Amino acid sequence: MPKKFAAENTKAVAARERKRAAKDEAVARREKEIEDSKWRDDDKQILKKQQKKEAEERKRQEQLQRKAEAKALLEKEMSSLKSTRAPPSAKITRAQIQVRQDETIKKKQNDKKIETHLDAPLVENINRLQIDGEEARTVEEAIDILGDTVNAADKHPEKRLKAAYLAYEERKLKEEWQKSTENPLNKV
Repeated sequence: MPKKFAAENTKAVAARERKRAAKDEAVARREKEIEDSKWRDDDKQILKKQQKKEAEERKRQEQLQRKAEAKALLEKEMSSLKSTRAPPSAKITRAQIQVRQDETIKKKQNDKKIETHLDAPLVENINRLQIDGEEARTVEEAIDILGDTVNAADKHPEKRLKAAYLAYEERKLKEEWQKSTENPLNKV
């Protein structure tokens, strides 16, 4: 069953109030327009004067704005010129100019010069060096050189006997001569 209202419908009351407020607002707007139209000047000359004044004012504002922008740009440019200005260069003689030109020419020539294998100094081939001492061309010879020399000497001692004795005699002879009384240096 529908709701029974003891009084009026609240939604209907709110809607009626909205409509009445909108109607009152429209009436007030219409009255204001009528009042404004009574006070408005319909004289064309006065309208032209007002439009002319507004245009002149707008132009004057634009001109002032352009002047301010130009002034700001000028100040910015002057400050940048002051900061980037280089000190005056010292006087240079013709001889100094010639020296600088010669240096630049030498640098260019050095840059253009390409090094080849002919420019590099020759390095001796260490694979062909003659080593003092014994030389081995095969593995067996290398083993003999690096191996035990005592065993090699024992193979044929009679062949080396004479040479060994002469070496011993020569070595001992030098020592004996140094100690000998016949040596004139020892008589001192």
